[in-house]
Amino acid sequence: MTETRPDLTQDMSGQELQRWYWLRTELAGFARSVGVATSGSKQELTTRVVAYLDGGTPTTSGTRRPAPPPPLAEPLTTATLIPAGQRCTQQLRHDLTKVIGPSFRFDAAMRDFITGGAGQTLGAAVEHWHGTRSRPRPAIGVQFELNRFLRDWHHTIPKAPVSRLCRRGAPTAPYPWRLVRLERARHAVVRCVLSTILAAWRSHECATTPASQ
Repeated sequence: MTETRPDLTQDMSGQELQRWYWLRTELAGFARSVGVATSGSKQELTTRVVAYLDGGTPTTSGTRRPAPPPPLAEPLTTATLIPAGQRCTQQLRHDLTKVIGPSFRFDAAMRDFITGGAGQTLGAAVEHWHGTRSRPRPAIGVQFELNRFLRDWHHTIPKAPVSRLCRRGAPTAPYPWRLVRLERARHAVVRCVLSTILAAWRSHECATTPASQ
């Protein structure tokens, strides 16, 4: 029998909280109700809520994020300098896509270059893009559980259409991921659950695929 996720209350322990998957909005709502800071990443927020539930002193968030710089002066060229505090804006995305092509995206390598590349040029950013295409994909942070699940899923079943990940009636909720969330109470490692779901998927595919004549 599958366990039902308990309500998030002050009677829950930090260990119990970490057994389950929570949306950031759920954690923030609880934190706000008990006077715990809600700023920062989901991982930082989870750490503060766990500390509160275990009777400790929740840490405060780091320094406030500075205001973004104004838009870069048009027209953008390869000689345009990246200012301090530059973010990955739609303006930059549009310009770099025109130069690099439709495959351009702000992946981890490009985000790091843009946000930490004060004094560099957009030409150097283009070179950085081409020079980092052969690098292995970086690990996804622990706070992005759904992202990690979807990457593993598509790596294992690369031809599985996205529509098959969703159950009718819940188009925005990947059905296998919902199963993973339900099974987390009985499995310490999500990959164990993923393996079970993938095995069921393969059995289903074999059962529904007509035998070749």
